[in-house]
Amino acid sequence: MQQLTIRVLEGDLSVCKVRRIDESYLEDPFCFIGKTDCELSLVCLTGHAPSSFIAREDGWRAMRIEGELDFSLIGILSSISKILADNKIGIFAVSTYNTDYILVKKEDLARAVSSLEDAGYKIVRG
Repeated sequence: MQQLTIRVLEGDLSVCKVRRIDESYLEDPFCFIGKTDCELSLVCLTGHAPSSFIAREDGWRAMRIEGELDFSLIGILSSISKILADNKIGIFAVSTYNTDYILVKKEDLARAVSSLEDAGYKIVRG
């Protein structure tokens, strides 16, 4: 597999379980909405997190695998999550049509970046 680039995104994020979502979140630079028959989740900038929520956890930072990942590629997220798990770093992963995002607690970010660089990933910031 070719060397993948991972970009560390700016800003603290919150992971929220909510009853409803205001459309204004779609205007933010980072927002992820997940809805199933069991729940409605929102990942957003902490400064814009809802005041009304069922559950909320602050203190996350995001990394994005750069480029558009073809659906035929196998094991990308698995490889990254294994490296982080081996270094005792928990993740919250979200995927879009184009790529994957790996969220780690902000106190683990430096260790996560170092672990991924040691494994051969190119890391860029901002």
